[in-house]
Amino acid sequence: MMNTSEINIYKSEDGSTEIQVKLDNETVWLSLMQLTELFQRDKSVISRHIKNIFKEKELPKDSVVAKNATTASDGKTYQVEYYNLDVIISVGYRIKSQRGTQFRIWANQILKDYLIKGYSINEKRLLQQNEQLRQLQESVKLLGSVLNYKALSEEESIGLLKIISDYAYALDILDQYDYQNLEITNTSGKEIYQLSYDEAILQIRKVKEIYGNSDLFGHEKDESFQSSVSTIYQTFNGIDLYPSVEEKAANLLYFITKNHSFTDGNKRIAAFLFLYFMEKNGILFDQFGHKRIADNALVALTLMIAVSRPEEKEIMTKVVVNLINRKN
Repeated sequence: MMNTSEINIYKSEDGSTEIQVKLDNETVWLSLMQLTELFQRDKSVISRHIKNIFKEKELPKDSVVAKNATTASDGKTYQVEYYNLDVIISVGYRIKSQRGTQFRIWANQILKDYLIKGYSINEKRLLQQNEQLRQLQESVKLLGSVLNYKALSEEESIGLLKIISDYAYALDILDQYDYQNLEITNTSGKEIYQLSYDEAILQIRKVKEIYGNSDLFGHEKDESFQSSVSTIYQTFNGIDLYPSVEEKAANLLYFITKNHSFTDGNKRIAAFLFLYFMEKNGILFDQFGHKRIADNALVALTLMIAVSRPEEKEIMTKVVVNLINRKN
């Protein structure tokens, strides 16, 4: 039953945040009451965040909410709404409480580990599975090559092989990352559109009007935002420091995220202008009309950049470029 699902947040002996998850049918479902216990805030606060999640169309309500018959303390049975892990995570990034902070610390690290390593595993298991990863990489490449010469009869089989083949590219990126030889390839050349500071500010104001963000959203604290925009067009001896449009986009995302130029909305503004810049330069979508970078990947990238160290800038931007180049 859904009401057996649990998420417990606690501090480990070394002071790091730990989260223990009890799964029910390979997922997590929590009621409003359980969410209030998890994040230690009033029902009204949690309800407001959930309402806004659906109002802003961050998540489709039909697929993340389920009703379940639950017996209350008075012995009566009621239909209670339960929310899945997507809702729990969304609330966790909105809530203002000590528990919410602990949840975000944990989630940020998990997202960073997931993006860099490909999946969330602890350090010991990673060491044990290095050889398995190498074998999987070779198998994936072999399966991907099947699509080049053999027409499979079953559509599902083709889809499965295509997914696995696509994953091979991600494995290649991870492998290059591990061996510190990740390179920038398959880019689209010089940009056709240059983003100016004034245009960027105008777009931020439009976003604020449309989504009704707080008065502090997009409020500049200093002149670092103007620097973030202009820096991607820097040259040395007449040669662009960031030659391709993908490199400029990646560095734009990095600079805006790391410079923290606004009182509120820094990561949202960084992600939005990153997409806006790509769209204006005709690289947001591939030849089939699909986004080169999925929304959840963009969230993970932005968070990863936010918690990265300054000395990791080059590798961070290379990862971004490789995830938005023409192979995607």
